[in-house]
Amino acid sequence: MRPSRRQPDELRAVSLERGVVKYAEGSCFVKFGDTHVLVTATLEDRLPPWLKGQGRGWITAEYGMLPRATHSRTRREASAGKQSGRTVEIQRLIGRSLRSVIDLPALGERQITIDCDVVQADGGTRTASITGAWVALHDCLAWMRTREMIKSDPLRDHVAAVSCGVSENVAVLDLDYAEDSEAETDANFIMTGGGNIVEIQATAEKTPFSEQEFLALLALARKGIGKLVDLQKLAVM
Repeated sequence: MRPSRRQPDELRAVSLERGVVKYAEGSCFVKFGDTHVLVTATLEDRLPPWLKGQGRGWITAEYGMLPRATHSRTRREASAGKQSGRTVEIQRLIGRSLRSVIDLPALGERQITIDCDVVQADGGTRTASITGAWVALHDCLAWMRTREMIKSDPLRDHVAAVSCGVSENVAVLDLDYAEDSEAETDANFIMTGGGNIVEIQATAEKTPFSEQEFLALLALARKGIGKLVDLQKLAVM
């Protein structure tokens, strides 16, 4: 029995609430169980210097955890003077995931910045961020279309993410912190609505995992991401 009493292939309760920030062009408050992330999308008429004059836009992301998102207070990275390696890795992952499903030339020379602020963390903050970020990006692009800033929808597909792992020799979907901290194998899968793979991060925390175990995790991820994409579709109807 899992600590949460879920079945091995069962997601936590997931919700995607749109339009939660008044001033942002797109926003989503995403919940994966007790992991809660506020995501905003901000449109800017500027680009990184290395992209100027190329006739295409850019999607970038920033990620951070509020000081009391966890059991004990975490010092703000701004007060420490630099971001941790984990933060940099996650925000790059979010940006890559979103860019994989968007037609960047269709944006024009504009940048959309996705901000993911973890309000409460109980495992899977990066996967929740990516899943909610797609909704915020969708609404930002819709905002642009209503103002005739773009002629067509640059989004080519959905993208969502979920964690999987091997816990007590069983492949399980969507790990919370209690499972993640003890899992023999921990993996994050990012996939499109069409079922194509964007990125896989898989690590043997204790003992190496077999190809059969990896395929079991991939099958769970496909099922979970299929459900997440369905929730995204419902959210933006």
